Amino acid sequence: MRRHILGLALCLFFCVQSIHADELIFTNGDRLTGKIDHLLEGKLVFKSDVIGEVTIDVSRIRTFSTDDPVAVHLKDDNVLLQKIVSSKPGKFGIEGAGTVKAQDFDLSAISSINPPPKSDPKWTGNLSAGLTSTHGNTKAESISGSVNLSKRTKNDRTQVNADYAKSKREDPDTGEKDTTEDWWRSKMKYDYFFSKKLYGYVDGRYEKDAIAELDRRMIVGGGAGYQWIESEDLNFSTEFGMASLYEKFDNQTDSNSEVSIQAGYNFDKTLMKNVKFMHDLTYYPSTEEFSDYFLTSTAEIRAYFTSTMFTTFKVIFDYDATPAIGSHKTDTKYLFGVGYSF
Repeated sequence: MRRHILGLALCLFFCVQSIHADELIFTNGDRLTGKIDHLLEGKLVFKSDVIGEVTIDVSRIRTFSTDDPVAVHLKDDNVLLQKIVSSKPGKFGIEGAGTVKAQDFDLSAISSINPPPKSDPKWTGNLSAGLTSTHGNTKAESISGSVNLSKRTKNDRTQVNADYAKSKREDPDTGEKDTTEDWWRSKMKYDYFFSKKLYGYVDGRYEKDAIAELDRRMIVGGGAGYQWIESEDLNFSTEFGMASLYEKFDNQTDSNSEVSIQAGYNFDKTLMKNVKFMHDLTYYPSTEEFSDYFLTSTAEIRAYFTSTMFTTFKVIFDYDATPAIGSHKTDTKYLFGVGYSF
C-alpha cells in the first residue's frame, strides 16, 4: 500500500511540475516544457530539466505558453507584462483580466522576450590616417586623417566628423617645396526623433582649402529627415530643409552669403561580413537662383582585417557653381589609410 501511495505521490509531483512550467509547441507537434530565459533576434533560449539549455529558432515554434508573466517586447514598441497562453498556429495569447477575453498576437510581432537591460548609450567612432613619402627622382610627402564620432539614444543622434589632408612636392631643380594640397573640413549634426522614423535636425559645416583659394565656407542648416531603414547592416535616410551658406575666397574682396535649400541622403550598407560601404550627398541650391549651388558628396569603403582595425578608401566630391576666380568648379579628393574603431 505504501508503494502505491509513494508512486501516486511521485506521479502527482511530476504532473504538478509539468503544469507549472512554460511550454513550447513546435510546428511538427512536439512539446517541450521548462522555462523561457530570453528571446533576441529570432532566437529563443529555453531551459529544460530534461535536455538542459537550448537555443531555438522562432520559425520552428507553432505557439507557446508561460507559467508566470514575462516581458514581451513587440516590434511596434509596445511591451506586454502578462502571462502568455498558447493559441492558434503562428500566434500567442495573453490572459485577460476578469471578464476581458484573451487577446491573440502574431509570433512575428515579437521583437524580444525578457531582453537584458540596455547599457547607457556611449560615444562610438573611428580614427584613420594615411601617410605617403616619396624620395628619389620625385620627392613628395602627403598626410591625411579622418575622425568620425556618433552617439545614438532612443530619442536623438549626434554626429561629429572631420577630414584633413596636406601634400608637398619638392622641385628637383630648385629644391623649393610646393604645396599641392592643403585643406580640412568638419561637420556637426544633431537629430531629434519625434517618432521611430521622423526626426528634425540641425547641422553645421566649416571648411578651408588653400589650393582652391577658399578662405572659409560655413554652412548652418536645419530641417526634417525620415529614417527609412535603421539596422546593423543597412541604414538609409533622406532630409530636406534650409541653410545659410557663407563663402570667402582668398583672391576676392567680396564674400558670398545666401540662403539655400538643403536636400540630401545618408546611406550605409554592410556588403560582406568585414566590408562596409557608406555614401552621403547634400545639395544646396540658392533660393535666389537655382543654377548657383553647392553640392558635396562622400563615398567610403571600409574593410576590417580585425574586429577594430580596418583599411579605408574615401572619395570626397565637391561642386561649387561659383568658385574662386581661376579655380575649377569640380574638386575631387581621394583618401586612403588605416583606421581604428572604438
